[in-house]
Amino acid sequence: MTDDLESFRLETREWLKANVPQSMREPVRGDKDINWGGRRADYANNPEQKLYMDRMAERGWTVPDWPVEYGGGGLSAAHTKILKEEMRRINARIPLSSFGISMLGPALLKYGNEAQKREHLPKIARGEIRWCQGYSEPNAGSDLAGLATSAEDKGDHFLVNGQKVWTSYADKADWIFCLVRTDKSTKQGGISFVLFDMESEGVSTKPILLISGYSPFCETFFDNVKVPKENLVGELNKGWDVAKYLLGHEREMISGMGLGTTGGNPLIDGAIATIGLDDQGRLADPVLRAQIALYEVRSQAFSAMSERFIDELKGGRAHPAQPSMMKYYGTELNKTRHELIMASGGSDALEWESERSDKGSKARTWLRTKANSIEGGTSEIQLNIIAKRILELPSS
Repeated sequence: MTDDLESFRLETREWLKANVPQSMREPVRGDKDINWGGRRADYANNPEQKLYMDRMAERGWTVPDWPVEYGGGGLSAAHTKILKEEMRRINARIPLSSFGISMLGPALLKYGNEAQKREHLPKIARGEIRWCQGYSEPNAGSDLAGLATSAEDKGDHFLVNGQKVWTSYADKADWIFCLVRTDKSTKQGGISFVLFDMESEGVSTKPILLISGYSPFCETFFDNVKVPKENLVGELNKGWDVAKYLLGHEREMISGMGLGTTGGNPLIDGAIATIGLDDQGRLADPVLRAQIALYEVRSQAFSAMSERFIDELKGGRAHPAQPSMMKYYGTELNKTRHELIMASGGSDALEWESERSDKGSKARTWLRTKANSIEGGTSEIQLNIIAKRILELPSS
């Protein structure tokens, strides 16, 4: 087994060296450098992004641990870990970022029927369809089970009416995975999980302008939207089971923000560029130097814990509440990282509009991190779950 892994590492290293374009080894500077795929993806100004994704998808390496028959690489956990290590070694970017990969895919693998898996998973793996998540509503945020968007049974289809809010990239997505109420007589027991095309008649979106100046979130409206019955995932009125499983993967994804972006180290590099080094080759500001060092230690510890958690999750040994712990710590880590980036940049980091500051990317991203403690379940909710489920503290 050891010989097999070492052979795989060497082969992977050579393949990545030959197939990852140099531009895909540069640090991710912002959302425009992230490949979300989808029907409306525009690669005209970045053809190497598409080339890189296609090469990785051909080997199944956009989703290396998914089964081959669904577009994956069929790799074991050990082989997947080696692939990721070799990608980090050359600062290779993630070839495809997708809610289909991080959230819907795992849920379909567990709860979807064979037809649904073969229809949707390969398209996710190839970056052909971009997905968004229809969960939160104006009156159902932290209490998600109180959702009111209805799906009325019309024989061969459901008729969906209602509204979602904070739908990330709904205005750019091709399809949505959505929680709907199919039984009003019970709360969690009356929710179903459905999939449908965002171009369906009756679907509309309205971007929400954030304090950062960006609009990644949307209000999403459903007015008599017809959803074929074959797009029901899992059993009718059992969508809460799918929702909880998917939320665990969403929290895992959000927790990963605390480890930073692929390529380079904008925190340390930025601090050195702004503050400079002392005569011993250290960051000249001793207080900031200590704060960055503490962050780096915590980040490394969190990275090791994340690997362990993913292994336990895939092996069915993870504690059900562990995603909440990872999400909370990753959220705080990410907020700390961007606070340090702002501190390192001094007054220049507060600049908001110029080309020199890339339209104030540091300040806007720092403001965006404030939402990390809300999305995917508020930090207060996560702490309550940790207290009850992991620490087993009394409720009063």
